[in-house]
Amino acid sequence: MIKNDNKDLLTIIQDTMSSLSKSHKLIGSYIINNYDKAAFLTAAKLASNVGVSESTVVRFANALGFEGYPELQQELMEIAKIKLTTVQRVEMSPEYKNRSETLKKVLKSDIENIRDTFESMDKEVFEKVVDEILKAEKIYIIGSRSSTALAEYFGFYLNLVLDNVKIVGHGISDLFEQILRVSDKDLVIGISYPRYSNKTIDLMNYSKEQGAKIVGITDSSSSPIHNISDYTLIAKTNMMSFVDSLVAPLSIINALIVSVGASEKEEITNFLNKLENIWDTHRIYNSKVKDEENKPE
Repeated sequence: MIKNDNKDLLTIIQDTMSSLSKSHKLIGSYIINNYDKAAFLTAAKLASNVGVSESTVVRFANALGFEGYPELQQELMEIAKIKLTTVQRVEMSPEYKNRSETLKKVLKSDIENIRDTFESMDKEVFEKVVDEILKAEKIYIIGSRSSTALAEYFGFYLNLVLDNVKIVGHGISDLFEQILRVSDKDLVIGISYPRYSNKTIDLMNYSKEQGAKIVGITDSSSSPIHNISDYTLIAKTNMMSFVDSLVAPLSIINALIVSVGASEKEEITNFLNKLENIWDTHRIYNSKVKDEENKPE
């Protein structure tokens, strides 16, 4: 079996090229030079592009240690997520006839991401992550680039539930300065999606070296933060365009917040009552509709 979890598919093909048959070399060369396109080709279409039979493509996948072509194609898609530039993503994006079709396709894709995430979620790992959040002395949430929005959202709501949450983000202090005091009593939650930020990886590695528990929220087990994490929550995304769908990870984050909140319900209720009084006193939220409803006739 040639497949190796420590090497990506392109490296494996390159390393074994000399031992492959002539037709398999043609397929291997095509994939190496056109992995961005090959990731989205059926076995029949790939065979047509290379000039071999579809059964040869299937045997090529078997020769590399895969059960079939779909498994090999999935590996290619994972590679494409990491390697494709934004420009390449735009070029690879499907063209839709109209905006209504775009809306339909995007919403359908988001629904599928949430369904796939739910079906593949390890419920036991989710439970353990909630327990780690509740017992941690301090919680650091890290997210860079497109994952910044997820980290900010998570931190905002978790701060309404707990008083020991810190979002590690850009500001006056360097990111490493913000996490300098992390210890083995703390929990670090790293959120990372393609193209994976090196800064997030570096911060998570540093935290692990200090003995902190690490939770990763990412798109697959091949993500670079998976091996760093003590617990990994996998929420699916897609590659419909240069924009990744972050709907599924947001749902996982919502589920974590609600679960933690349910465990601290009495304390949270008291805190939120105080907060509501502050919001009313300082007119944080617009209450025009409420005032109009209460106006005497």
